[in-house]
Amino acid sequence: MTGVSGPLRILVVSDAWTPQVNGVVRTMATVVEELQRLGDVVEVIGPDRFRTVPTPGYAEIRLAIAPKRRLARLVDDFRPQAVHIATEGPLGWAMRSICKARGWRFTTSFHTKFPDYVHARTRTPKAWSWALMRHFHAAGQGTLCATPTLAAELSARGFTHVVPWSRGVDLERFHPDAAHRGEAEAWEDLPRPIFLVAGRVAVEKNLEAFLALDLPGSKVVVGDGPQRAALMRRFPEAHFTGWRENGALARAYARADVFVFPSRTDTFGLVLLESLASGTPVAAFPVTGPLDVIADHPVGALDADLRAACLAALQADRATCRAHAQKFSWAACALRFRDSLLPGPAAPG
Repeated sequence: MTGVSGPLRILVVSDAWTPQVNGVVRTMATVVEELQRLGDVVEVIGPDRFRTVPTPGYAEIRLAIAPKRRLARLVDDFRPQAVHIATEGPLGWAMRSICKARGWRFTTSFHTKFPDYVHARTRTPKAWSWALMRHFHAAGQGTLCATPTLAAELSARGFTHVVPWSRGVDLERFHPDAAHRGEAEAWEDLPRPIFLVAGRVAVEKNLEAFLALDLPGSKVVVGDGPQRAALMRRFPEAHFTGWRENGALARAYARADVFVFPSRTDTFGLVLLESLASGTPVAAFPVTGPLDVIADHPVGALDADLRAACLAALQADRATCRAHAQKFSWAACALRFRDSLLPGPAAPG
């Protein structure tokens, strides 16, 4: 708990911020909106305020170049009462250094299994990357993570002060009624059932495991990323829509028959809740994220055989899927985040 009554001045430092499109950005942006609605003053410092270079293999993700001096000025101008470091990139490391030099307490959050991603691209031993991640988060007074399964894994890997912090879903935007909003897209005329995935088209999302399945009906991929062109060539029978946002994304969820989540490395998977809120059941591997969101609820199927999960998920009741998603609130997520913060240098005594 911050121990500070009334509105807070909260600083969030994140290497993942708009215009990036990913789960980290969606989570932090929604939490910021909820806290501002409650009266807090929240400042997000992201790469958009610095000179940047593209991330190798991810041109759309920009990394700040030598940000520490300018970051320190921005921090001093804002005078935060609490500090949260959301990512382990250049801005995250720079803010960590500033806090340590000044004796400021801060919290962090664990959004992404970077050791798995780095290993998939470079074959760097996972143990090296996990050691670096553990070192980064150990300097804070609390590491927020999305699920009990992930919390157990982090604790087993030597992370300390792991704090549970679940996610939410926009139940108005993602709704079964979205199926009746807007115009139809070409993929909706494909043979049924429609098995849909949505998200970044990149190696860590394990889309090949989905696209290679022998399934009835059709496969649709909503999203973009560095693997899209290669996967389109390898799997010409699948339909790739590119990015879909706002109403178009909600319609895609609601008009699909099953949402497939082939990732083995995500720490939560906001798309799981978005699909369920739209009334569409989920098929996934029994890994972190699906194990916590789906578990043994009759809203889809988890199976080491992804094809079996896809076929079993077709039997789920869509109304039950929607009801399950209604248990997840962004307001509760934001309050849990606020409660985890620690009093900082500008906090009244």
